[in-house]
Amino acid sequence: MNCKRLDTVVGAVLYEGYILYPYRPSSAKNRQRFTFGRVYPQAYSEAQRGAEPCRMRTECLVEATDAAPTLAVSVRFLHPMAREAGRLPEPLPALPDGEEPAFELVPELRVGGRRIQTWQEAVERTVEVPPLALEPATRRVPFAFAASRALEPVRDEAEQVVGVLVRRQEALAGEVELSVEPVADGLFKVNVEIRNGTAVPEAALSGPDEEVVMRTLASTHTVLHVEGGAFVSLMDPPAAYQEAAAACTNTGTWPVLVGDEAAGERDAMLSSPIILYDYPQIAPESAGDLYDGLEIDEILTLRIQTMTDDEKDEMRAVDEHARRLLDRSEALPEDALL
Repeated sequence: MNCKRLDTVVGAVLYEGYILYPYRPSSAKNRQRFTFGRVYPQAYSEAQRGAEPCRMRTECLVEATDAAPTLAVSVRFLHPMAREAGRLPEPLPALPDGEEPAFELVPELRVGGRRIQTWQEAVERTVEVPPLALEPATRRVPFAFAASRALEPVRDEAEQVVGVLVRRQEALAGEVELSVEPVADGLFKVNVEIRNGTAVPEAALSGPDEEVVMRTLASTHTVLHVEGGAFVSLMDPPAAYQEAAAACTNTGTWPVLVGDEAAGERDAMLSSPIILYDYPQIAPESAGDLYDGLEIDEILTLRIQTMTDDEKDEMRAVDEHARRLLDRSEALPEDALL
């Protein structure tokens, strides 16, 4: 398995659509966050009569090529984090120890040349399923990530605390179930199901507001790796496996082979919420991470250069991903638009 190639593709899937041009929170299409690969809390899904999924299911085929093949699975997703700007009623020399000061939440806080905006960030999460022998078996791995809340002081030019940056996350809990069943001699079906069992406040069950999004697994996908075996393409299965491949059921995701196609690598599979072909790769012309709905990054980079200084300030205030895009575009030569 080419780990570098796999990580590059997985990173692109993880942050696909994370922030869209014009890369500003005030843009209408950036107000709807984390639109790919959502796995909602079960209670919310049931309240919506199943219209919003609380499970993601991957089924694929793997051949045993050695006497004792093993299968490893990891589930990756983004854990939403609210970033809120707060204004203090009067400056303080420092934040008090052990308690929060009084502050007012505001959409935007300007301090000197800094611009701090309310936004939703995310933390990458991974759930590892211990390696499993490629034989009939089922393994369940529960996962839980604790809620968190942290305050960062915002200081003015006189080093007085005039505001706070609040970052908070809600707790997440769920389960990954991995099962293996024989299909034919030397051929097995692998089933990976991800379930979100996070509790949701009763008042939030009627609509997909922030309380639900904060408890949702975002950009969820599954990475599978086999030693002593080879995955079967579901897009172009061998004739002998076409019926078994057609019987695989995938919900909210689609597994594709990942690796070196020329070398015929079949030991890794990515089950992605974005439609991909076998052996996806990042185009060599793509020098950076735009994560923008699979749009053409060269055009978007040039569009960034046409922004006003105020628009760039708003983009820079979003988070590290937006700053990286801005830094990349500003590094282009002045005649890049010609």
